Amino acid sequence: MSRPDFKLLVTLDVLLAEGSVARAALRLRLSPSAMSRALARLRETTGDPLLVRAGRGLVPTPRALELREKVSQLVQDVEAVLRPAEKLNLKQLVRTFTLRTSEGFVENFGPDLIARVGEEAPGVRLRFVQKPNKESGPLRDGTVDLETGVLEITTAPEVRVQALFLDRFIGVVRMGNSLGTGEITPSRYASGRHISVSREGLDKGPIDEALKTLRLEREIVTVVGGFSTALALARASDLIATVPERHTGILRAGMHSFPLPVATPEFTVSLLWHPRLDADPAHRWLRGHVREVCAAIR
Repeated sequence: MSRPDFKLLVTLDVLLAEGSVARAALRLRLSPSAMSRALARLRETTGDPLLVRAGRGLVPTPRALELREKVSQLVQDVEAVLRPAEKLNLKQLVRTFTLRTSEGFVENFGPDLIARVGEEAPGVRLRFVQKPNKESGPLRDGTVDLETGVLEITTAPEVRVQALFLDRFIGVVRMGNSLGTGEITPSRYASGRHISVSREGLDKGPIDEALKTLRLEREIVTVVGGFSTALALARASDLIATVPERHTGILRAGMHSFPLPVATPEFTVSLLWHPRLDADPAHRWLRGHVREVCAAIR
């Protein structure tokens, strides 16, 4: 069975509305002969004459009267689907966006982002969820709208990526800790008691590799799953937390921070989303605010 020509719906809609081949041809900018051929195709497709002559004009058949409202609605629906998206009305926007973020992002950037979004779009709610892994599945299946983090080889190739900022690891101790004064040398840093941050529970990482080249090794006292937990422990003890600088600015308030005495590479924190949301006006608006907030907070 051959598929129907859906373009004929528009022709049928105009014919039934005008009740005249000549007027329908003028409205669709076709010649009368082309419109007559289109009517013939419609009669063949529907199995009904649709318009029959009565005196000097044409009148619709019962089948045509039955179809008129349905066809008109179908054409309107198709036009609505194909029409460019209307201008975003932020004051009337009601929507919940789910953001999967790296540790420390909500505490550091969340207050400003929530305030900006709430001021422009009071009906928008931001839902922040934890990031237990770096798989792209939640972006693919739509359970997550936006994600922040470091681009990895596990990131799906179709995912859109935009850099937000560069970050680096620093050391953090409570006020009054001996590392709060004097030069922080590699040996002095390594001799302290450390907190390791790892979602996987690992106690070694790039910092330990850098220390190893200097024949130094730090003592890992405890392993925690997030930077905020590491900072809370360091604030209440003499332990040393090593955390990203930009990600933890607010969390480190009232503590002493210092550059690491060993070379570790900077890393780029990015914004990630699925391409199906690329052109969505509300999603574009939110992405813009995330970028602005990250650029404003140093």
